[in-house]
Amino acid sequence: MADGPSPPDPLAERLRTLIRDVPDFPRKGVLFKDITTLLGDAEAFRTAIDDLVDAYRDDGVEVVVGVESRGFVLGGALAYLLGVGFVPVRKQGRLPARTISVAYALEYGEAVLEVHADAIRPGQRVLIVDDLLATGGTARASAELVERLGGQVVGIAFLIELAGFGGAEALGDRRHVSLIRF
Repeated sequence: MADGPSPPDPLAERLRTLIRDVPDFPRKGVLFKDITTLLGDAEAFRTAIDDLVDAYRDDGVEVVVGVESRGFVLGGALAYLLGVGFVPVRKQGRLPARTISVAYALEYGEAVLEVHADAIRPGQRVLIVDDLLATGGTARASAELVERLGGQVVGIAFLIELAGFGGAEALGDRRHVSLIRF
């Protein structure tokens, strides 16, 4: 058997064509990967969600954590299909009850994420979901919140992974799945 690149994944190729590039958003020099065009295609959205569910179906997920804001759309659908609850991780000041928080760096600045202090039970098996993995700062911060509450991160799911930003390395030994790589 000859060594060489693996054949293109038809699912990833189909989904990739539905991602819109938006230059200079949210600030100059950033090429934003807009997933709203994929979400608007019922077949592609269903296929992406089904593929992510299949990746974690046998991992004993007890709750899905979705990261603001596109992680809410993906995570809510995954939680529903996995038959588990959903927990939002939000930007600072957006949750009404007592929270814990973590500050972190992202691709184009800094931010603070929060989760309700009673959202995750100790030992609970958690799947974290976000739309995009770049530097890994947001995902790592979300995992830190889950782990500070005593949760066990069984995986982190992404629709998109941007190569060359070090995101996978930033996640350490946490298992992650990305459907599309750019």
